[in-house]
Amino acid sequence: MKFKEIRDGIKNSIIPAVPVPFNEDGSINDKSQKSYVKWMDQQPINCVALWAHTGRGLFLSKEQREKVFNTWREGLSEDKLILCGVGAKNIEGIDDEAYIDNAVDMAIHAKKLGADILLPYAPTLFRDRKDQDEMIIKYHKRIAEVGLPMVLFFLYEEAGGITYSQDVLRELFKIENVIGIKMATLDSVMTYQDVSNLIMEEAPDVSLITGEDRMFGYTIMRGAVGALVGLGSIYTKLQYEMMDAYYTDKYKEFIEKSIMVDNLAEHTFYKPMEGYIERVLYILAKKGIIDMEAANDPYGPLVTEEEKRRIDGFIEKLGDM
Repeated sequence: MKFKEIRDGIKNSIIPAVPVPFNEDGSINDKSQKSYVKWMDQQPINCVALWAHTGRGLFLSKEQREKVFNTWREGLSEDKLILCGVGAKNIEGIDDEAYIDNAVDMAIHAKKLGADILLPYAPTLFRDRKDQDEMIIKYHKRIAEVGLPMVLFFLYEEAGGITYSQDVLRELFKIENVIGIKMATLDSVMTYQDVSNLIMEEAPDVSLITGEDRMFGYTIMRGAVGALVGLGSIYTKLQYEMMDAYYTDKYKEFIEKSIMVDNLAEHTFYKPMEGYIERVLYILAKKGIIDMEAANDPYGPLVTEEEKRRIDGFIEKLGDM
């Protein structure tokens, strides 16, 4: 597919950033992984996001990433696209070129496996440096050379991101491969609004994609033509229906479902924020989509018994959706 065809293929759709079902020892639970893929393939999606933060992409070994990718590609319908998060760990002592090379290598691996779209992680190595803007642009241009369509990722700094100035965004939007930008600026509504305005006024060919789990409905109203969210890994149909209601002018239904989605987010995305991954795995297990023994995130905090009781009550209240 050409870049425009890919962009049009994910327009007005939800792209779930999916977690990996892990056993307690940190190994991937193959049975639950396949069960989850089968369930997700039945949801109203055009694309799924692998190796993103929800899928612990930078923590997985190359072999694990390949295993995850192949399971999804084999289990998904052929017409569904796969987006892969690509980047590099910000480890002590790593130099600029090695950091970028590692990100490019991950992108090349994704392409070799058959990925359709890349999502470059925020290049945090360059944060607060004098050459920050220059290096952000260099990083993305190097990944673009791999040749796949790219969705940029603007993540607020408290969550491990880096700030892209308006001038940096203008340069990134000029890269031919860039078909969209995922915005996750939970601590700054104004930043989201400013980027939305920039796209509408100067870069209409770039799709604004919300990554805002905790203000999902508002960001759709504020210009997003799609969503790439970890929240989409659970109750996917509900979130698709909320978005579709807005895009088809069914505003009463949109408001009703937006309230439900906000409530879902408030039961999963809260401090400690890293805990959301095991919370969504727990919900998948409670819904019978994966085994409870696979509801583990070895890289984040455990779900407490109090949290489980709170989530259980919400699931019961939400009903069979």
